[in-house]
Amino acid sequence: MYFLGIDLGSSSIKVSILDAEKGKIIAAATVPEFEMEIMTPKFDWAEQNPDVWWGYVKDGLHELKNKHHINLKKVNGIGIAYQMHGLVLTDENLEPVRPSIIWCDSRAVEIGNEAFAAIGKENCQRQILGSPGNFTASKLKWVKQNEPEVYAKAKYMMLPGDFIAAKLSGIPQTTTSGLSEAALWDFPKGKLATEVLEKMGLSEEYIPEIVPNFGRQAKVNSKVAEELGLNPEAIITYRAGDQPNNALSLNVLNPGEIATTAGTSAVIYAVTDKDIYDEQNRVNTFLHVNSTEDQKRNGILGIINGSGILYQWLRKTISLGKEKLVDYDLLNEAAGQVPPGSENLRFYPFGNGAERIFNNKKVNSGIENLNFNIHQPSHLIRSACEGIVFAMNYGFDVMKSLGTSGEIVRAGKGNLFLSPVFREIFCNTTQAKLELYNTSGAEGAARGAAYGYGYFSNLEETFGDLEIVERMEPNKELSSRYQEIYAQWKENIKIEKE
Repeated sequence: MYFLGIDLGSSSIKVSILDAEKGKIIAAATVPEFEMEIMTPKFDWAEQNPDVWWGYVKDGLHELKNKHHINLKKVNGIGIAYQMHGLVLTDENLEPVRPSIIWCDSRAVEIGNEAFAAIGKENCQRQILGSPGNFTASKLKWVKQNEPEVYAKAKYMMLPGDFIAAKLSGIPQTTTSGLSEAALWDFPKGKLATEVLEKMGLSEEYIPEIVPNFGRQAKVNSKVAEELGLNPEAIITYRAGDQPNNALSLNVLNPGEIATTAGTSAVIYAVTDKDIYDEQNRVNTFLHVNSTEDQKRNGILGIINGSGILYQWLRKTISLGKEKLVDYDLLNEAAGQVPPGSENLRFYPFGNGAERIFNNKKVNSGIENLNFNIHQPSHLIRSACEGIVFAMNYGFDVMKSLGTSGEIVRAGKGNLFLSPVFREIFCNTTQAKLELYNTSGAEGAARGAAYGYGYFSNLEETFGDLEIVERMEPNKELSSRYQEIYAQWKENIKIEKE
């Protein structure tokens, strides 16, 4: 019995096939070959075309079928992971009425701040465990205010994964955890946050059917199944935002367990059984994928926007004039030739939209202390890795102040965690033990689909054969050195004044 996992990122789309009987991934594909474009029609904007996502999903399935010789008619369940917080607006035929306003778009920050003030800080944080901030609801309000003709054409508000699910099934739906990441979930009442909608002047009619994260959500449309070569009886049985899904893929399900990833953005994600929040809204609380009425599970998320996208920028810059982009392995090797601290070169990786760890305020980005006689490209690469980890640790410190705890952090061995230098910096800056696993977001989505379908009886069984590939512990001497470097870096962060 096969299960399909789809991981919709902002750089690429990954698809994987889980053979549940063998308990392993038997085929995987990543499309496109190079990173997907993020359109920036104005400063601080970030958009992507949902139809482009759908086209790449079809390309990925085509590759599974024709290159890997997978019989897609054996797929029984489909799981979807997706970039969080994006806004997809469609008409009644599920056709997008505008490009998606994606997670790193900053245009709606002030709208979120105004809604936070109108609802009242205490009332808002009690309901949604935070602020509307720059999340999906605020982006919808921006469309209503600035593109009323588009707003009038729209029938459904969806998150990116909801759109892919709707294209597969023909049925518009969203999930409970999806609404929490849209800043539209009332945690105390366990329902849609209608008061937030009302205060923002948004209609509840835009919200599609609400379904649980796991379960038989919708059957694949027969015409779509025929076009893609899928099983006409296949069912969508799981969906979640990329960070809750990353935690799921690492078997991070219970209080005290912590996941991390460093793809386009970099994230620390800790599970708790409490409705806790940061009064300054520097980190955010969402429903975790396994939260139920009987067993509360929330995810506390600290994010830094400029991670893999910064590394991608460095790669392009260093490759200027070359026929092919240099390999990421070359960047990783170069970083390893430079001592900790990068000869006092400091990188502030805040160049990809409003940063939540600073409550969406503008903050300096770029490099400091550059000396043309000392610093080489290798110093720049290592200082970028250090800056990314330091920014992650800044958010981690906030999370610890809220009472989230855990001595071990789990990560998939992918993206920046492929770099030995990055892993060393992470382990010794956070002073946490690091466990690396041979898994991915697409595999997590496939396993989630198998559980949602009912193939596995519980999540422990679903991830029981998860393969750990490396363990790291902080080095006392290096850890002490990195605490000094981090403290110096932190002192020089420049945040806009009120």
